[in-house]
Amino acid sequence: MRTLLLASLIALAFVASPIAGELAHAWCDTDVVIVKGRVEHPPRSATVRVQLVYSKEKRGESGEVMVEKGEFTIQIPFLTQSRAPVLIGSLMEKCDRKPKAVVVTLLESDQNQEYDHVSLDLANDFKLADPTAYTPKSEIVLSGSH
Repeated sequence: MRTLLLASLIALAFVASPIAGELAHAWCDTDVVIVKGRVEHPPRSATVRVQLVYSKEKRGESGEVMVEKGEFTIQIPFLTQSRAPVLIGSLMEKCDRKPKAVVVTLLESDQNQEYDHVSLDLANDFKLADPTAYTPKSEIVLSGSH
């Protein structure tokens, strides 16, 4: 009985340790959403913010990029690990986490004013460019005019 209790405590300590988290990251891929588009009539100091949205409207990874010559490209990496590792003879995890939607917003960075935005469904509006990269099926065009 003591051996089983000791083994359980060691297993619990390992699963909760940073080492287990690092191993989990090594086993699950990091995928990326690549958003490329253009801006018609860009504001003076235009930026584009991209926000990944998961189930239950949970906001995830995001990033911003300056609009240059009316165009933008940004990559937002995300970890596919959806569940912490569980010790059942070996470390096992679920690596199927991915966003439900991608929100692309055009802002004027000086005044933090929103000009335009579009919400894209990952399943319907994106395609796999390679096994770990999602790209839009069609060009994203934002408007800087009111």
